[in-house]
Amino acid sequence: MNEEISPIQLILEATLPVQLVMLSLLILSILSWVMIVQRAMVLTAASRGVLSFEERFWSGMDLSQLYKEGTQMQRDDVPIVGIENIFRAGFKEFMRLRQQASVDKEAIMEGAQRAMRVAFSREEEKLERHLAFLASVGSVSPYVGLFGTVIGIMNSFIGLASQTQATLQVVAPGIAEALIATAMGLFAAIPAVVAYNRYSSSVESITGSYITFTDEFSSILHRQVHSE
Repeated sequence: MNEEISPIQLILEATLPVQLVMLSLLILSILSWVMIVQRAMVLTAASRGVLSFEERFWSGMDLSQLYKEGTQMQRDDVPIVGIENIFRAGFKEFMRLRQQASVDKEAIMEGAQRAMRVAFSREEEKLERHLAFLASVGSVSPYVGLFGTVIGIMNSFIGLASQTQATLQVVAPGIAEALIATAMGLFAAIPAVVAYNRYSSSVESITGSYITFTDEFSSILHRQVHSE
């Protein structure tokens, strides 16, 4: 009766190059899952931030009061994310320039819009952080696994050449470890690809909300500065 070999035993008894490939894939998989969870938290917070802030913004609250609330939140160590940072950057610059009598109305608007563009770029960078890593894991991992597969199969045939009698027992362990490397490559790649596609769509949706708000807020500031 043949003794069954467990996958763990195959991994432990695999050749050093294949073990290094498996270790690399395991590390990539762990890192990608850390990034997946971390990105999920960031994007969820950003989405909720958009809904929460827009509800307060369009409630008719005075803009100065809304800005003061954000300042108080910062003092209380309450994190301010995404769209509110864009509002605060634009409104702060708008108020600063408006207090200077020598600055004309168009310069005030240009300054506020420039501040919001800078804030938007920073928020977009925060949302897109680590997505490139997930894309790299998704594209590279299958090839790393395939490299381990090639080494495992090659070792199996080398071992077969040294045997006087060719049997499946001789090549089976090598082929099995090779297939494990392939499976680990897919295990690392598939979640990373799925997460990247989903998060890229979420980032596009959130940044679209930022752009829409920036345009609407610019219109409000434009009407306010020209009504004076």
